[in-house]
Amino acid sequence: MDTKYLEIIKAPVVTEKGTRLCQEEGKYLFKVDPKATKDDVKLAVEKIFKVKVDSVQTINVKPKKRRVGRYAGMTNKYKKAIVKLAEGQTIDLG
Repeated sequence: MDTKYLEIIKAPVVTEKGTRLCQEEGKYLFKVDPKATKDDVKLAVEKIFKVKVDSVQTINVKPKKRRVGRYAGMTNKYKKAIVKLAEGQTIDLG
């Protein structure tokens, strides 16, 4: 496996909403490189997990204001991808 695919897919996003999407619709959430295109994400998921991808949706998550005591700052921005797999395909993230 080529290391460039591992640079595109940063980490899975494990949330309650994401888990429900996975169980009901066969969709998985990943943090991806902000410069990655939908085709890049599709190819990377297919090569890393050896599955067939139907579609990819991407979202640019904007930074939020956060405050700890008197210090104010912003969270990091990132790009999130929702990957829909072909019927009967699964990814084991655990």
